[in-house]
Amino acid sequence: MTIQSTALRTRDLHLSLSGHPVLRGIELSIRTGRWTSIVGPNGAGKSSLMKALAGLLPYSGKVFLSERDLTSVPHKQRAQHLSWLGQSEAASDDLSVWDVVMLGRIPHQDWLAAPSAQDHEVVETALRATQAWDWRARSLGQLSGGERQRVLLARALAVQAKVLLMDEPLANLDPPHQADWLEQVQCLTSQHTTVVSVLHEVGMALHADDMVVMQAGRVVHQGECADPATHRAVEAVFEHRIAIHKLEGQWVAIPKI
Repeated sequence: MTIQSTALRTRDLHLSLSGHPVLRGIELSIRTGRWTSIVGPNGAGKSSLMKALAGLLPYSGKVFLSERDLTSVPHKQRAQHLSWLGQSEAASDDLSVWDVVMLGRIPHQDWLAAPSAQDHEVVETALRATQAWDWRARSLGQLSGGERQRVLLARALAVQAKVLLMDEPLANLDPPHQADWLEQVQCLTSQHTTVVSVLHEVGMALHADDMVVMQAGRVVHQGECADPATHRAVEAVFEHRIAIHKLEGQWVAIPKI
């Protein structure tokens, strides 16, 4: 039996915002080279957990990146190994699409060094993968919400990190581009990249390999998406307002009226 390594792990993770406990003793293990989706009702702590995993919010307890304490990993090295795409990511509207995506290469560049030929190649590949290549000369401010989201995804891909964290990456994406995103994630995991995503779309989240189910700042279940125990946990945290069934070979979440 092959023992799979761990890309991210937490131990007794606690986090408070404005004095209010948001995460309560999270114990989590994210397997390397797999897609893990995080689901739960509003206020469950999903986004806060993602920001803690990315080192963007102060916490107590431990976060381990490839079994190294995250706080001990130098910032540049952390930025090379851990890529982040958050909700409503800030970026200057005056920057060109090309320059926005090139920002993803900064962790790999020397101070004040010009982008290398490899940087240009990686940026082009990321823009083509997200179908944003045709806009490369346009400013970010000229794009629609969905187009902007695809450019920010390209920036995250350009990092070429082995762990990619995405908080609501499907925001503003229409169904065809959601399908493109799904294909991109599956391509990444086939190349042994670890993907962790928070998704409101439970049906899309069920396409992942593994699922973390959260409620009230705690992980109530972690398991494979195909496991009936995972389905029961998801249905329970959504107060049995949805039911998970298999339809044409895929797991789907159907609202219950």
